[in-house]
Amino acid sequence: MANEITGYNRGGRNLSVFDDFFDSMLNAWGSYSSKVPAVDIEETADDFVIKAELPGYSENDVKIYVEKHVLHISGEENSKDEEKEGRKYLIKERRHTAFERSFSLPDGLDESAINASFENGILTVTLPKLPEEKPRHIEVKIGSKN
Repeated sequence: MANEITGYNRGGRNLSVFDDFFDSMLNAWGSYSSKVPAVDIEETADDFVIKAELPGYSENDVKIYVEKHVLHISGEENSKDEEKEGRKYLIKERRHTAFERSFSLPDGLDESAINASFENGILTVTLPKLPEEKPRHIEVKIGSKN
């Protein structure tokens, strides 16, 4: 019964209040999970779709490229204009941040047709699949040398 009160499930993990305290403390110190954007990857019949949360970024802050069957997404938030000399901040929790994520691409993608869009802080990268090659039936002729 005490476990029902002090424990709970977050992100598929059963946590106690003690675990959650250290998780949130480590995240506040800039652990790995807080430095990279959260992504969802969906597979449809025709393509794969990656959606990344990038609040505070603009489309000009994000770079996407494919090299050796690896998709690279990186970004650098352009907040340098806020760091002018002479400003006196009472609280400054926002900071200049950069990230990079890489994804190994599966076989069967049309890498030349990858496209991306950016709207309301969400980056959407669409990776179209190549059409599947269907087995070709070969007719065997009897008595023919060709």
